Amino acid sequence: MSGEMLTVLVVDDHPIYRKGLRALLGGEPALRLVGEAASGVEAVRLAADLRPDIILMDLQMPGGDGLTAIRQIVAARPESRILVVTMFEDDDSVFAAMRAGARGYVLKDLDDVEIIRAILAVGHGEAIFSPAIATRMVIFFAARPTGATTAFPELTESERAVLRLMAQGVNNQAIAQRLGLSPKTVRNYVSNIFGKLQVADRAQAIVLAREAGLE
Repeated sequence: MSGEMLTVLVVDDHPIYRKGLRALLGGEPALRLVGEAASGVEAVRLAADLRPDIILMDLQMPGGDGLTAIRQIVAARPESRILVVTMFEDDDSVFAAMRAGARGYVLKDLDDVEIIRAILAVGHGEAIFSPAIATRMVIFFAARPTGATTAFPELTESERAVLRLMAQGVNNQAIAQRLGLSPKTVRNYVSNIFGKLQVADRAQAIVLAREAGLE
């Protein structure tokens, strides 16, 4: 780390959000903004040039996505710690970011105090999640019985969690509540499950899930 003051690179394609972070960081004596990027490709270049202690990374941007940038930055400069700051709260995005090498994952709706706390935590080597993400991760892993990952390997972790609840007779609205997802996200997962398992409807998917012991 760069002495007592931690250097920060902001990566987000929305100028207004970057402006807000710029103002927020300017009021925190322990942090110094050293650069801004509007794409993943630009983030990789600036990370190499500026060597920041902390990188605040959005996930979906034109001109290079955040996940690819995280992987490339971590491979080239693992000492730069990456905190994902995004609006995407689905399980697949969270787990993909952590597998790529991010040290934390928070949502953009955090207030200023919480954002600063998260940045400082990651800067000092901690792993940090916004409360909603942390709660969802606990629920997600608590719902996974031992050996569940061997059933339907073509499904993602989130799709398998949804299918398991479907097999228990839980409807989409209740699945959304249990997993902390939006009803639209659950519908998308259900549609993906039908396609990957090559079934025509919910009943067929449930039969397959129960035959595989996924309940």
